[in-house]
Amino acid sequence: MRTSRSRAIGALTLLLALISGSWTSAHRRDEYLQAARLGIDPDRVELALDLTAGIAVAEVVLSEIDLDKNGMISVAEARAYSNRVLSAIALDVDGIPLRVELVESTFPAFDTVRNGEGTTRIQAVAKIPRLDDGLHHLRYRNAYHSDIGVYLANALVPASDRVIVAAQRRDVDQRDLVIDYMLSGQPTPTARRGLSVGVAGALVLIANVWWRTRNRRREDL
Repeated sequence: MRTSRSRAIGALTLLLALISGSWTSAHRRDEYLQAARLGIDPDRVELALDLTAGIAVAEVVLSEIDLDKNGMISVAEARAYSNRVLSAIALDVDGIPLRVELVESTFPAFDTVRNGEGTTRIQAVAKIPRLDDGLHHLRYRNAYHSDIGVYLANALVPASDRVIVAAQRRDVDQRDLVIDYMLSGQPTPTARRGLSVGVAGALVLIANVWWRTRNRRREDL
């Protein structure tokens, strides 16, 4: 089991990567921020996706979620929208396509979305076929709302000691991420499941607050 220091280093690495991505592609009022975090296990990939609409595109996003226009998001609407988002996401390992399946999703209140602060959170999972020990390549591609989307993508600290992330390679827009990782040894019991959702969510919140503050200052200039 990794030490608290290792987890802290992993958390800091993720935060720095998020801030770096935000700096190079600052979120504006007319953009739809989509921040993805991927956790790799020997037999599965866990995907956490946070979506935050800018004020200028909030109504467009809400109209795509609230299909009956009653001002509320039903269970069916939430599932339909989540699956629509996931259908635009592709995962493959060593060129083998993986099926991305919805686990759960949460949606913010309409008023917070209209204020540019509401974040939709989607959690999904994809099973990985049995792989030999050695170097493997996981590729993530997000094509959802490419007209207004801005993207962030990062690997989480692996939960399993069998997985070591060796490198992360992104395109300029961070719509495409390739994670090089080593798979080795035999599974060992562990009580930890990677960087916790709470910690990861907190890091994304910090990054979101950072780019909101920065953009407000830019607008005041």
